[in-house]
Amino acid sequence: MTVSIAGRSYTVACDAGQESHIGRLARSIDHKLQGIPNLAGQAESRTLLFAALLLADELDEIESAKQSAAQIAQSDEGSSEAGAAEALESLAERLEDLAKRLEDAGANA
Repeated sequence: MTVSIAGRSYTVACDAGQESHIGRLARSIDHKLQGIPNLAGQAESRTLLFAALLLADELDEIESAKQSAAQIAQSDEGSSEAGAAEALESLAERLEDLAKRLEDAGANA
C-alpha cells in the first residue's frame, strides 16, 4: 500500500487486513508533522526524525501519565488525599512540560 507523510509517498508492505491500521498510523505521523513549521525543503530523513522524536516523546508522556494514575490509585487505596494531590500535580507539570517542548520543537524546526 502507499501512504503519504509530509507530502511524500511511501510504499509499504503489510499483512492482509492491516491496511486501515497502517493508513491510520501514517495519518497520525503526518498530522504530527503538520504542527511543525518550516519543514518544507528539509531532508526526508530529518523530517522523519522529527516525527519519530515527537511520537517517542508522546509515548514517554503516556507512560508517565500511566505511572501517575497508578500512584493516584494507590493513594486512593491508602486513603491519602495528599498523595493523590501530589500525583495530580506531578502529572500536570509533565503535561505542561510536554506542551512547552512541542512548542519549542515547532519554533526551532
